Amino acid sequence: MSVPSVSVVIPAFHEAGGIARVLDRLVESIALEFEVLVVVDTPDDPTVAAVAEHMGGDARVRTLVGEYGPGPANAIRYGVDRARFSVVVVTMADGSDDPRMIDPLARLVERGVVVAAASRYSHGGQQVGGAAVKGLLSRTAGRTLGTFARVGTDDATNSFKAYDTEFVRAVGIHSRSGFEIGLELTAKARRLRLPVAELPTIWLDRKIGSSNFDMRRWIPKYLQWYRFAFGPRLTPEQVRRHAEAIARRDERKEGGT
Repeated sequence: MSVPSVSVVIPAFHEAGGIARVLDRLVESIALEFEVLVVVDTPDDPTVAAVAEHMGGDARVRTLVGEYGPGPANAIRYGVDRARFSVVVVTMADGSDDPRMIDPLARLVERGVVVAAASRYSHGGQQVGGAAVKGLLSRTAGRTLGTFARVGTDDATNSFKAYDTEFVRAVGIHSRSGFEIGLELTAKARRLRLPVAELPTIWLDRKIGSSNFDMRRWIPKYLQWYRFAFGPRLTPEQVRRHAEAIARRDERKEGGT
């Protein structure tokens, strides 16, 4: 079996205050061959200068200015499209995810799963801090999807996941704004009956800055993919058609706000 190489995609918005610590922990924790792609919305985002100053000439860490539009979903799409390796991991710029999980998650993908989730809600996992209401909704969604939709993880909503890069490019990412990509891709894998696995993780609430999660705006987007996870097996073409319909509905709603 070949040793996996991993592309780490980090959507970032004004994370200059904490990005150096996050990058240090990533570089120290990942034993596999890797690249880190920090994706920002605009070239004047202070994250760009902070990464350049801290990482110097380390070619493994690059900052990219996204070209797909603002928001974390577009940043993640852009980063995945430019990933060099067969496994891609999405993690956050706020330091809440444990970078020591990246190697084992990547190895799960190398063994054949298309989505490997870092799970806060499986046995041995934990969520420390964070908004109570957001945590309750996330836990309820994750547990019900794991039990009733049998998606392969009790934490489908967590953004911290490893993916088979070819799988992501084949099914596409249809989210355009928030952090619902983790749920979207898990739901697509389930409807295709492709393997999903999880490993427990401990999530710690960010210590620097504030969260960009817009609960009022993004919960309806999560609900669309939550509902999509339930249902019979689909072909790749059917998954794309359904996903495109969801994206069109989302665009109409956004246009009406």
